[in-house]
Amino acid sequence: MRMIRPPAVAGSFYPQAANELSAMVTGFLEHTKVAFSQKAKAYIVPHAGYQYSGTVAAEAYAHIAKYATHCKRVLLLGPCHRVWSQGLVIPSSQAFATPLGEIELDSEALIQIARFGQVQVSDRVHQNEHALEVQLPFLQTILSNFKLVPIAVGDASTEEVAQVLDLFWDAKDTLILVSSDLSHFHDYARAQSIDRHTTSIIEGLDYRHLDNEMACGSNAIRGLLKVANGRAAKVTTLKQCNSGDTAGDKQRVVGYATYAVY
Repeated sequence: MRMIRPPAVAGSFYPQAANELSAMVTGFLEHTKVAFSQKAKAYIVPHAGYQYSGTVAAEAYAHIAKYATHCKRVLLLGPCHRVWSQGLVIPSSQAFATPLGEIELDSEALIQIARFGQVQVSDRVHQNEHALEVQLPFLQTILSNFKLVPIAVGDASTEEVAQVLDLFWDAKDTLILVSSDLSHFHDYARAQSIDRHTTSIIEGLDYRHLDNEMACGSNAIRGLLKVANGRAAKVTTLKQCNSGDTAGDKQRVVGYATYAVY
């Protein structure tokens, strides 16, 4: 029997109706600037509700749509918000679904990843996790034919994440996405200060000084930056703001940014 992970946050983080969701994503993409004019290997994108971080995430996806149309595989990593886990976690399902349809998982890539000792299989970890799911409607809108490799990153070391990413870095048809928000629940001015510092660390590939207070997906980001550092890659910030700039008040904000690694 074919196993499909159904959407868990449709109707809360993004619209449940397919036509409304499609219109919202398309609207975000149409209002991007795509100022960066170089193909990237990886991106860091936020994962809050679309009303909060959709415009920031869209900057990455508009860039992908312009420069990575050849992409056939998306390696998608993000933190575990719902279920604590050790190491990296992949699902046993064959597809992930959103209101826009189903996305086939890359079974061959998942088999390769499962050979690493730090990788476990758990559908429970993925069942209600939003960090990966909110990226999917964007991918479905901009890519016509791709397979997904979803990885929930729990209590994993920088080296454990980097080992998995290194396996796919040189594959020309593979895109790497890391899902992460920045600082959480500071006042507006304090959040801006923290997030500027975080951006300087990420742009400097300084993975040793990034922690969970700076970015909720820091474990995955550190692994990404370690691999990028070893290949003399660079990071460009495409857009940065916080929920006080989008759909929230300025008393307790969450930071968002989109970065391209090339």
